[in-house]
Amino acid sequence: RPPRTPTPRRASSRSAPECPKRRLGVFPTTLNRRALSESPAVATAAHAHGGPLLASSSASARRAFIMAASNGPSTSTMLKVLGCVTGVVGALLVYGILQERIMTRPYGEGADAERFTFSVFLVMNNRCVSMIVAAVVLALKRGLVSPVAPIYSYAAVSASNVVATTCQYEALKYVSFPVQTLGKCAKMIPVMIWGYAINGKTYKVADYLVACGVMTGCTLFAMYGETKSSSAEGPSTGIYGIALMLGYLGFDGFTSTFQDKLFKGYQMETYNQMLWVNFCSAVISSFWLFSDSSMGAAIQFIQNHPEALNDVLILSAASTCGQLCILYTIREFGALLFATIMTTRQFLSILLSCVIFMHPLTALQWLGTAMVFASLYYQAFMKNAAKKDSEGKEEALPTQAPEDGKAA
Repeated sequence: RPPRTPTPRRASSRSAPECPKRRLGVFPTTLNRRALSESPAVATAAHAHGGPLLASSSASARRAFIMAASNGPSTSTMLKVLGCVTGVVGALLVYGILQERIMTRPYGEGADAERFTFSVFLVMNNRCVSMIVAAVVLALKRGLVSPVAPIYSYAAVSASNVVATTCQYEALKYVSFPVQTLGKCAKMIPVMIWGYAINGKTYKVADYLVACGVMTGCTLFAMYGETKSSSAEGPSTGIYGIALMLGYLGFDGFTSTFQDKLFKGYQMETYNQMLWVNFCSAVISSFWLFSDSSMGAAIQFIQNHPEALNDVLILSAASTCGQLCILYTIREFGALLFATIMTTRQFLSILLSCVIFMHPLTALQWLGTAMVFASLYYQAFMKNAAKKDSEGKEEALPTQAPEDGKAA
């Protein structure tokens, strides 16, 4: 029998069901992390600040990113770096100058001249402005506003931060701004001590050498030149100011280490943490002001000297702007550029303070300053070199061959 010719089947009028498209970045799935791992710099910056994991699902975008990286920095990248440098340095220079002006220079003239002595009021105002800005950013981004960690975790970090910042402001009544700024550069020493005591961290020999370089430079600066503030009175005021700076270093180092321990394991956005830490700080500092009856005195001072309110508000705005620029810099370009910018900013702050507020430094004080900043620059570039070396070793690892013995 001849073979039967199959009858052609009519095409169905119904179209095949479409597979749902998965949008990257909407849900915190493993797909996001897998795509993010293709860009190590972005992943490192996001994890370092607890920010959202962001990545592009477009293959063409990834190819463009690789081509741009191979061809060197583009004009837009250079403009971003310039913007980060300008934002961080500009905001924090304004913050440093106003900090010294508010705490060391009188308001008013003649018999009406008064000095602002309410350090906790500055802390409260700074935290309120930062809290409002963080809430606005979360509202615009539609981020999570409710606290992720228990509220006592935020309060514990806030209490230590309020004490540290108050010691920083109070120290300006007794020591000069260059002494305060250079002392803040030694923050790595208590951070290492607290890191070992609380988290059991170990450090390399190079870290200890950098710490010794910073400590030696600070010692030279303190021993071979004037350290007292122009507003200080009495022979023991310099010692009291240095004690306040030691309190600042201890509490600030404890804050960063304690913060890492308390918030470990919580997937929280940077602005969520910023919102609730600043909220708790504002509550604690307000309670402090009301408990010692200085809230009314601070408000009365501002009523008597309205120009002080302008300085206080600009100080808080500069502090918050500096925080936002720092977060953006680390997210976009990593910790090396941030450390370089911050170290340069601290040196410029000392130089600008010496020019504006007439703080003469001796040759040995300049030598101590150079030792401190040389150690900090060395630390930043040493960490970057170690990071590149570890990434190179990971790329050089041979791929495991399959069981049939053929090369993968």
